[in-house]
Amino acid sequence: MRHGGQILVDQLVAQGVTRVFSVPGESFLAALDGLRDSGISNVVCRQEGGAAMMAEAQGKMTGKPGVLFVTRGPGATNASAGIHIAKQDSTPMVVFVGQIARAHRDREAFQEMDYRAVFGTMAKWAAEVDQIERLPEYISRAFHVACSGRPGPVVLALPEDMLSSHAEVADLPAPAPQPLAVSDAQIAAITAALQTAQRPLVIAGGPGWSQATADALARFAEGWNLPVAVTFRRQDRMNNDHPHFAGDLGVGMNPKLGQRLAQADLLLVLGARLGDIATNGYEILDPTRPGPRILHIHADPDELGRVFHPALAIAAPTADVVAALAGTSGDGGWAEWTTQARAEYEAWQQPTETPGAVKLEQVIAWLAGNLRHDSIITNGAGNYAAFLHRYYRFQRFGTQLAPTSGSMGYGFPASVAASLQHPDRTVVCMAGDGCFQMTCNEMSTAVQHGAKPIVIVANNGRYGTIRMHQERHFPGRTSGTDLANPDFAALARAYGGHGETVTDQAEFAAAFGRAQASGTVAVIELKLDPDMLTTGQTLSQIRAASQKS
Repeated sequence: MRHGGQILVDQLVAQGVTRVFSVPGESFLAALDGLRDSGISNVVCRQEGGAAMMAEAQGKMTGKPGVLFVTRGPGATNASAGIHIAKQDSTPMVVFVGQIARAHRDREAFQEMDYRAVFGTMAKWAAEVDQIERLPEYISRAFHVACSGRPGPVVLALPEDMLSSHAEVADLPAPAPQPLAVSDAQIAAITAALQTAQRPLVIAGGPGWSQATADALARFAEGWNLPVAVTFRRQDRMNNDHPHFAGDLGVGMNPKLGQRLAQADLLLVLGARLGDIATNGYEILDPTRPGPRILHIHADPDELGRVFHPALAIAAPTADVVAALAGTSGDGGWAEWTTQARAEYEAWQQPTETPGAVKLEQVIAWLAGNLRHDSIITNGAGNYAAFLHRYYRFQRFGTQLAPTSGSMGYGFPASVAASLQHPDRTVVCMAGDGCFQMTCNEMSTAVQHGAKPIVIVANNGRYGTIRMHQERHFPGRTSGTDLANPDFAALARAYGGHGETVTDQAEFAAAFGRAQASGTVAVIELKLDPDMLTTGQTLSQIRAASQKS
């Protein structure tokens, strides 16, 4: 006989779970008891939003579901930010939420929620386990659903009386789904379509990648002399130094790459959903109008034809298709097309100088030139991230952790998870002053569990992205975007970490070296010029242009 918490944890062990993230609550005390002697590391966080983002980052890094435990009501709603990230980023994740006792349902009892209704559109599957005997069944299904097709989050609610009751039940083994196999005929159909193209473009993205898949993509590009673009915040799908890499179709993309997307007569989309970010709000490609031939490869058949009509749709794991394509070759007549695509990327890499004594473009260039290729870079959302996207060259898979959902606050929790998962690698979190303050309380989580990411805070005293839009639409009328900030370096020291402030570009390299040597979580605050706003324009330039128009 085992109580429900022990049954649950034994099932996690069967699934191969080695780490979970949590904020404790009285609604799942039995699960906490089960975790105590399980050998599973329980990373105790400070707020459920940060915990959820850590679990999501764990799922991104491993390809296996990140696991989260939160309590009912406010615990679940706080966690919803990370669940939304997992949904939009196609990240496998399993969330266990404490629930009120079954006998108290439908009375709006303390912290009562209908989790099926709340998370029904945000998660791949949301359910409540009413019978302790069915815990293994539900958990096995949860892990299967989280990983199948297009991966995503699953939410399981656990009534506290069910979890604390006892039963004698058998464990179930981890699911072993058999993915759809790639046929020779499907690969032949792709290569036949390529042979008829004049201006082809490969677009890589989505989940299910590995270093082997990234290497296979490079071989495929070489064999056919193809330009390869990646989707938003999927820049580690191909070595950015490779001569066939053409850049990323993200927010603030290279205008030349956007033009090339519009001019392409064939798009081979490998694993990506091809949404609004990659098409600049559906302006470059409009799903309501005829466009280029699209060959769409995605593991979930429901994503094929969901927005854009494909000329060829193949439901198969991206890794399998890319591996098969790597063994093919062809001689298309688009050599100049590919060469120009790379030249435009190289030109886009040349920085536009920003004002002030500390220059973010030079900080990113220093990181790109000095970090080991296996270093992990994380970020959340803000104009500062555009500097990273434009100037940093990712060279290995698994080195970029960033939310395609555009969630602020993600970078720091993700960096904590990355440092715990890869303690031997350098982990750098790029954050804005607004972005960092959304989750900086997790510094105590980092100190408690031994994570040692280096946080670079780009401090310009404002919510920069919103200020950019504000100046374009309401020039000179500042409202709701200025920030009063703490001394970030002192804040890091207060948490028991290392903190420094950089006011001159010449100071940065030495400051970074000291942060690395500190062996703990570290914060380097960059004091940026208030006029610095984007990679291409200052605040005053944007305001002047808006006033003229």
